[in-house]
Amino acid sequence: MSPRVGPTGPTSTLAFVESPVQLLNVLEWAHTRADTRAPGAAGPAGDPLTLVVLSPTDPMTRGQLRRMAELARGEGHEVRWEEARGGVTAPFRTIGGLAPLLREAARIVIGDPFSRYVQLLLTITRAPDLVVVDDGTATMEFVAQLARGERLVRWHRRGSRPGPRDLLFAPVSGAARRRLTPSGRRGVEVFSAMPIDAAPDGVRLTVNDFAWTRARFGPPRVARGADLVGTSLVETGVVDPDRYLEAVRSLARAHGAARYFAHRRESSEKLHRLAVETGLEVVRPDLPLELIARRGPIGRTILSFPSTVVHTLPLALTGTGVRVAVCDIDPTWLTDTASPRAEGFLAGVTGTARDAHRLRSATPGTA
Repeated sequence: MSPRVGPTGPTSTLAFVESPVQLLNVLEWAHTRADTRAPGAAGPAGDPLTLVVLSPTDPMTRGQLRRMAELARGEGHEVRWEEARGGVTAPFRTIGGLAPLLREAARIVIGDPFSRYVQLLLTITRAPDLVVVDDGTATMEFVAQLARGERLVRWHRRGSRPGPRDLLFAPVSGAARRRLTPSGRRGVEVFSAMPIDAAPDGVRLTVNDFAWTRARFGPPRVARGADLVGTSLVETGVVDPDRYLEAVRSLARAHGAARYFAHRRESSEKLHRLAVETGLEVVRPDLPLELIARRGPIGRTILSFPSTVVHTLPLALTGTGVRVAVCDIDPTWLTDTASPRAEGFLAGVTGTARDAHRLRSATPGTA
């Protein structure tokens, strides 16, 4: 049996998370609901939230998820840990164990509508209220695809030919997309820090301003110099590793960066090479970067390539004097196998960052 923590009975709200950032944004959503609850209304005990962690296998993500689960319990939420990928039979055990909760839940909160696991779970529930919280910049693509009535495909896979598994899973994916489309019997909310200016008819947009993060952590001690934030664009096959390394070296040299905060999906081999060739101190955070930065110490300037943090860090660090600067991805850095959608999507991530300073190049002297 997979190890589980938390209740096995009915719950009012059931949240499914697969990454630390998703769990953080569920906590932000729950905090927002608590702030807007009418005086005298039921608190957590009367309107319980059960967080179901569909645990991945990579150690970095699992470690961050365990730390985030501790924070969630500290907020009074129940946490159920599922070894959802622990062998061939794990998905069947997980889904079988969750089916009664799914059928009885009044509200389902998810962090990744592109996840096949989540899409399968959505076909079981009949909850009248669905909430999608941020899983990063992919939320923008999800809302756009939902508005256009398209099949749900991650942005870096757009333009590629569907494989056999995609075709086999297509009926489930289609059913999940219909479940995520508002109707007279079902409401859909998107809780996001991303710049979503328009949503499909019936979708409620709620702004995530990281109020919980700011209330619980910091303000940080702000150090001199700059910190650089890593990205997994190499690991997803979008950016050439040699080009990326050169861009990091140039960016660090131009802005006096000393630390490199690694993305949880960055490979150990790449990070070792980066440390040797750039001299940067590689830091593997044990919590999402929004919390790490808020706790401090943090550099006066945070340098990043196009990613979620160029939208979220300015919100988490409001009033601290820290500047977030984003460097565009040069089209020549893209791999031959990168999605045709990659260049436009990444440019959009940078261009819509409202409170981040834009760097036109990683080359010294251009800003």
